[in-house]
Amino acid sequence: MFGHMANTEHSNSVEDPRNALIARLAQRVRDARKDKGMPRRVVSELSGVSPRYLAQLEAGEGNISIALLERVARALDVPIETLIAQQVAVDADALRMAQQFSHASAEVRLQIEELLRSDKPSDTRLGRICLLGLNGAGKTTLGALAARALGVPFIELDSLIEDETGMPLAEVLSLYGADGYRRLEAEALERVISIDGPLILSVSGGLVEQDAPFSRLLARFHTVWLRSSLTEHVARARAQGDIQRVTDASLAMAQIKALMDARAPCYARAEVELDTSDRGIQHSVRELVALMTANKFMGAD
Repeated sequence: MFGHMANTEHSNSVEDPRNALIARLAQRVRDARKDKGMPRRVVSELSGVSPRYLAQLEAGEGNISIALLERVARALDVPIETLIAQQVAVDADALRMAQQFSHASAEVRLQIEELLRSDKPSDTRLGRICLLGLNGAGKTTLGALAARALGVPFIELDSLIEDETGMPLAEVLSLYGADGYRRLEAEALERVISIDGPLILSVSGGLVEQDAPFSRLLARFHTVWLRSSLTEHVARARAQGDIQRVTDASLAMAQIKALMDARAPCYARAEVELDTSDRGIQHSVRELVALMTANKFMGAD
């Protein structure tokens, strides 16, 4: 009797780790599949493992060979060790980012490594200012005048794209489309980032909606959000031809307001903002230069 009890206890001590592994594996396969939004049928087709076998695996009722498990892991696009390790050192978000990094281009990897480098100098953005805001906010006019007052270069990203392509912006958009323009814009931004020394940069109103370029911009430039009243934005956009033949004033205002509302959370990520409503150009330039100086964007006094 005592011998039988001893054997039972020994058996349980051996099986417990195995049961824990099977349960852990089942949970992680389920989580990985749901995280990818993949039906079991799709995983089955990609891995060559039958849906019934996968169902048993996710229920913790089936044993699986390492070879088959590796096929399941590949189908789910996760490292096999994350399915079986007793402890996973990273959370799901970190794991997703690691997977995205592994599939990224060499250029993107270099950009990420540069941002994460611990010994990166703290004054990377010193003297480098970017103006954000809707088209018609005064970025080009105020940026050029502020750059002249501070004795630094002024660069307008759209003009850089026009110079690179040899076409007016309207033709660039017509030929390349919105996606192509955004790609050219991201490339132009990288060229500006590679320029050494202080400068003032103006970017299109929509760049803030592009996650990767906007993150790069925030990391490499001090940022100022130029904003104005809805009425002034509409008037300036009309003058610049940004509103195409909209004769209904209320419709034009609705278009601008929709853009303001959609982009405001992105613009709000700027370090400082300047309201140019009901102010003359020279007054706004003085305020902009004073704002940059007060926040030491150009360096210590």
